[in-house]
Amino acid sequence: MIRFIDLFAGIGGFRLAFESVGAKCVFSAEIDKHACSTYQANFGDYPLYDVSKLDPKEIPNFDILCAGFPCQPFSIAGERRGFCDTRGTLFFDIERIIEEKQPKAFILENVKGLTSHDKGKTLKVIIETLEKKLDYRVFYEVLNSKDYGVPQNRERIYIIGFKDKTIDFKFPDKLNKEIDLNDILDDNPIGSEISDTAKFNVIENLKQHKKYNEIKDNPLLLAYEIRKSRATFRYDNLSPTLTAKMGTGGNNVPVLVNQMRKLTTRECLRIQGFPDSFWIEPNKAQSYKQIGNSVSVPVVSLLAYKIKQTF
Repeated sequence: MIRFIDLFAGIGGFRLAFESVGAKCVFSAEIDKHACSTYQANFGDYPLYDVSKLDPKEIPNFDILCAGFPCQPFSIAGERRGFCDTRGTLFFDIERIIEEKQPKAFILENVKGLTSHDKGKTLKVIIETLEKKLDYRVFYEVLNSKDYGVPQNRERIYIIGFKDKTIDFKFPDKLNKEIDLNDILDDNPIGSEISDTAKFNVIENLKQHKKYNEIKDNPLLLAYEIRKSRATFRYDNLSPTLTAKMGTGGNNVPVLVNQMRKLTTRECLRIQGFPDSFWIEPNKAQSYKQIGNSVSVPVVSLLAYKIKQTF
């Protein structure tokens, strides 16, 4: 059986994906205690470890390293300080573990902004470290979740490497399959209310939108930022990119304008490809944050299947 470890595990998106292709998780690590509680509720493990303090010798042997390492240092939503940010240096803890354990393969995930950060120098450092220092054959590509059966516009870079340098990995083709966001929404869900102030801000921002006349009667219209100072709208039956900032306040949670309500945590989980059997504390700020930090499970499942084929 293929064994994998789940670093920066969050709520277990990588674990769900790799278990779906028959692989076994032998170790997981996550520093956020709220995410750890969600992880434990679904998988039975409480993975509270600081990856920066892990001794690789204490990690069980494994075949594949999975890591959605912290994206804030490279994200346009943050300050983009890269390796100057202590979270950015966590890549070098991944390097440390790979160097010691020499897995057959690894898969890393991060925001699209990593490709352009510091004019491409940051990504160059990462790839050269993996290829030249650690001696892996590396493949990377930006994939958008909307192209793989997920109703969300979510661009992420996936970096995949193999110890066997004869492997010629191909990223999965786009699927001829679309899921309409309408198909995963609940009718009149509990806990999706928004304040009168938020309603006013949505309406006022919508009226100022340059395509208001085209979109005002759209049966499904999402507003992501609904603060008075700014509004971002989608009207293509896709969710905007779910982010960790959803946990910072109700106004950051996507709003269905036609129903004038927030998306629930259950709906957000579906947008990330999690099954309805997956448990999370409903409609709490920390829960929204955890979902926004996660990977799109269907995308990683396709990659897990492709990686498994190389073994």
